[in-house]
This record gives sequence, C-alpha cells and structure tokens, in this order.
Amino acid sequence: MSHHNPSQPFPAPCIIDFGIIINAEDMKRILNDLGRVRYIHTLDGQIESEGEGWIVEVFNDPAQATIVVNRSLYLNVQSFDYLQLQRSEKQEAYFDLIQDRRRLRLIPVTYSSPIPESNSDMDPATLEAMVTQVLAAKWDMQLDDEDDCPF
Repeated sequence: MSHHNPSQPFPAPCIIDFGIIINAEDMKRILNDLGRVRYIHTLDGQIESEGEGWIVEVFNDPAQATIVVNRSLYLNVQSFDYLQLQRSEKQEAYFDLIQDRRRLRLIPVTYSSPIPESNSDMDPATLEAMVTQVLAAKWDMQLDDEDDCPF
C-alpha cells in the first residue's frame, strides 16, 4: 500500500476502460483515435439526432463550435464539461461527451476487414488525398524516366 507524502505532488491519473476525463488534452488524445463513429445526441435524455460519420478534427478552442454535419464531426473539447468512458453489455467501448443536459455519445464503428465496405463511405477529403498521392507518384515516375533518357 502506498502512502501519499504531502510534499510530493499526486501522480497523474490512470484510467483503464472506465472513468471520467476532464483534462482537455486527454480528451483530445482519446477522440483523435476514434475515426469512424456512430453518434447519438441527446438533450435531457431525449434523442435529438443520431447518425454515423468520421471524426475529421478534434480541437480545443473557446471561439469555435463543435459541428456535426454531412457525416463529418468537428469536435471542440471546450464544448463539453467532461468525457465519460464506458462499456456496453457486449463489452464494447463508447464515449460520452457531456455538457449540462447535453450528451454526445460516440460509438466506434469497426469492420471485419480494414478496407471500408464501399467507397461512398470514405471521407471525400481522404479520397482526394489518396488520388493526389497516386497522381504525384505517377508524375514522379515519368520525370525519373525522362531523366534516364539519353536524348
């Protein structure tokens, strides 16, 4: 059993599977890893909206809003008082962002394979970035071929 020495600071919290996170940076770290989620927005225990989307950005800015639109989630941790980690009856993790009477529940969506089920589910910005990378690689290859040409 450890005893706390008043002259020493308390150790940092250790939260495993269950708990409440109040530190904004800890909240950001957790939310950044979620990717695709199912969300349920409730107010006073009543479902206001629900859907599925991608977490596009997680930030900490008192001047910006949390926005959930067009299957994209832009989450400002300053919009919430705390994040609660929980597990369902099937032992699957879910995350509740709480602010007064508002709750935004995020349930990670997992696949049986690492490839999305259809291209329509892919975030347009991600798809555009992938196409840009492929085209850039092709252009680099063509330039390399031209450099090797003796003419």
